[in-house]
Amino acid sequence: MPRPVTLFTGQWADLPFEEVCRLAAEWGYDGLEIACWGDHFEVDKAVSDDSYVDGRRAILAKHDLKVFAISNHLVGQAVCDDPIDDRHRGILLDRIWGDGSPEGVRQRAAAEMADTARAAAKLGVKTVVGFTGSAIWKTVAMFPPVPESMIDAGYQDFADRWNPILDVFDEVGVRFAHEVHPSEIAYDYWTTVRTMEAIGHREAFGLNWDPSHFVWQDLDPVGFLWDFKDRIYHVDCKDAKRRVGNGRNGRLGSHLPWADLRRGWDFVSTGHGDVPWEDCFRMLNTIGYDGPISIEWEDAGMDRLLGAPEALEFVRRLAAIQPPAAAFDAAFTSR
Repeated sequence: MPRPVTLFTGQWADLPFEEVCRLAAEWGYDGLEIACWGDHFEVDKAVSDDSYVDGRRAILAKHDLKVFAISNHLVGQAVCDDPIDDRHRGILLDRIWGDGSPEGVRQRAAAEMADTARAAAKLGVKTVVGFTGSAIWKTVAMFPPVPESMIDAGYQDFADRWNPILDVFDEVGVRFAHEVHPSEIAYDYWTTVRTMEAIGHREAFGLNWDPSHFVWQDLDPVGFLWDFKDRIYHVDCKDAKRRVGNGRNGRLGSHLPWADLRRGWDFVSTGHGDVPWEDCFRMLNTIGYDGPISIEWEDAGMDRLLGAPEALEFVRRLAAIQPPAAAFDAAFTSR
């Protein structure tokens, strides 16, 4: 049976939750990956008020939509980040930001991520998608020279801050799916390996596979699926387009805005970039992934009201690819 195709609501949080539900249903989505910002899903209300959770369910049911995951990228980012600065002030709720003292922000963010697990359980959802933040992303350029002890301390900081959060995930029977993404503790293949080692490969911590972050780093999203097949807890479909090779455009983006063609790469609507989508879906079949396929629409050069339904049509065709009941060469035998 084809996997459900959902819409991630993070890029739609400027619209009321019910309006996003209406649009997704009209386009033919099966459900949502609900963001924990805007008015879409408020963690503090969910953990304290059963009627709030019932109300979210009622809106989904009204539009014949299901929910398979909730996402709290913005708060998760603040758990480990160093520095904490005006960028975080722009994405965090006042109650998480507080007085802005960095360690206070980290502690409140950690408590909110633990509550996100509890809220997911109340909603009947088994997966929370998000970011972890990183104390050592700032060292990625390796200059001034970075002592190995500083990198070691960064992974230890991640383990110290996230293990207590993951204890709560275990308690309530929910898994965390970390999105491998630049600026996180795991942003490429080898940092993902080391991140898993840092927390002892505990099952509460898995991965949200989003291939858009692989292609511009020259990583293989298909091989990644195979190597981490037991930890692919969720899938986001987002695309990226490389525009390097002209001797001017660099992979680091040159501090240029999205959709500026002088950038070395850009996020584009699913199917318009360089992700090898058919091979990816065939590998999802091979590893037995049967969870939702969530379309994360990001394209600064395309209107989202065009991009979201178009991406759904594109993904539907690929999600329908399933292994046959019998091998094609079975017909060659007479026995």
